[in-house]
Amino acid sequence: MAQHNELGKIGEKLALEYLISKGYEIVYTNYFYQKAEIDIIAKHQNMMICVEVKTRNSDFFGDPQDFVTPSKIKLLVKAMDAYIIENDLDLESRFDIIAVLKNKYREELTHYENAFYHF
Repeated sequence: MAQHNELGKIGEKLALEYLISKGYEIVYTNYFYQKAEIDIIAKHQNMMICVEVKTRNSDFFGDPQDFVTPSKIKLLVKAMDAYIIENDLDLESRFDIIAVLKNKYREELTHYENAFYHF
């Protein structure tokens, strides 16, 4: 596995541990719909949460959350809509980003709730 893929898996694991510690119920990981992948689908306070995890080993080129592009947002919204319809859910949804900076000197996780409205 390529090093960036391994780093991404580490970031997703850290994000899962964080969400669980905050009382989120993990419903699905790595949900695929067409060209989109939702890293984590969680339930919290009667709301479905779509979580995009962005992991980088450095912020030299920008913060991890800066790499969630408008086209990625569009794909995530489409995938989350499909998940809600497939599972006949009648809950509001929210889109979060968890940004992870992880290297041998630093491990930092930042959770952006309702992230798509902040960019």
